[in-house]
Amino acid sequence: MPDWKTRLAVSYTDEDNNTVDITPIDSFSPTFAINAEVMHSVEQTHIGVIYSPEQMSFTMTVKAIGDVAARLTALAMQGKHFNITLQEHDGTDWAFSTIVMSDCLITSANPTAASPSGAPTATFSGISLGANVTDNSNATFNLPAGAA
Repeated sequence: MPDWKTRLAVSYTDEDNNTVDITPIDSFSPTFAINAEVMHSVEQTHIGVIYSPEQMSFTMTVKAIGDVAARLTALAMQGKHFNITLQEHDGTDWAFSTIVMSDCLITSANPTAASPSGAPTATFSGISLGANVTDNSNATFNLPAGAA
């Protein structure tokens, strides 16, 4: 029975191949879309399927304290590719041991206004051109960069 004490660690690899932890992080939401459209004709329905390329995107919200928001903003403004790694920090109750989203680009950045109470946040959205997923049984699945 899982104990649900796993904490996900999120980090990225910058242009100098240095690993940078994204912390503190309020939320991280990866999206993997496998698009399929049912094909119909005038004579018959559901005669086939048309597959679109896979799409991987993400949204993350970080506290705008320290230098993490500034580093991510710099990557966005420079249009630099980077990798994002999600991994189990503690425990073994998450379905995957690692997810690496490779060749990521930030497509939008939205900082909140500063206020007297609470820390401001910055929300970053982006796309990934490749992925490498390892599940808890050490099976690895790859989507090569450029295939998305």
